Amino acid sequence: MTSPTKKIAIFMESDFYEHEIWYYDFRFKEAGIEVDWVSRLWGMDSITFTGHELKAPFFVNKSFENMTDAQLAEYSAVIVPSAIVSDRLRFVEKPGDIPPAAAFLKRAFAMPQIIKGIICHGLWLTAPIKEVVKGRKLVCHNNLHGDAVAYGAEYTDADLVVDGDLVTARTGNHAHLFAAKIIEMIQNKK
Repeated sequence: MTSPTKKIAIFMESDFYEHEIWYYDFRFKEAGIEVDWVSRLWGMDSITFTGHELKAPFFVNKSFENMTDAQLAEYSAVIVPSAIVSDRLRFVEKPGDIPPAAAFLKRAFAMPQIIKGIICHGLWLTAPIKEVVKGRKLVCHNNLHGDAVAYGAEYTDADLVVDGDLVTARTGNHAHLFAAKIIEMIQNKK
C-alpha cells in the first residue's frame, strides 16, 4: 500500500523572484510533494504571471478563492513566497476589506496541522490579519523588521525560524533552507 501523496499550495502573482520559484518547482517534486500554484484568477481559467527580474512567464490555473475547508485541509503546507507576490495579493476593491489571499491564509492558520511558510516580503500578506503572527517568533526581510514589530510578532535575527507550524526565512536567497525545513517537517508528520 502506497502512502497518500503529500501536497502543498504556493501563492503566485506577478513580480515573483524567479530563482526562488524555479527552485521550489523542482525541489518539492524531487521530495515527492505535489505542488499546487494558487492565485486569485479574477474569474478566468488561468493567468500567466511574469517574474520580477527576468520577466519569465509562469502559468497558474488554480484559485484559492472558492476552496473549501476540506480542500484546504488536504494540504501539508501553504507557502507565501518572497518578492512582490504578497503585495499584489493584498489588493482589495474596497479599503478595509480583507484580501481574499489573506482570508485564505488566515483559514490555513486556523488549521495547526498545516505548515505555514512565509519567506522574505511574504510577511506583507499578514498585514490585514496580523493576529495570526502576533506573539509568534519569525524572521523576514530586514526591510520588514518594523512591519514584524508592528504586527506584534517576535522578530528573530536568523536566516530561518520555526515556531510550531510557522516556518519563516529572511530572503528568497534562503529558499534552500526554507524548503528543506518544510520538506523535513512534512516527511516527519505521522
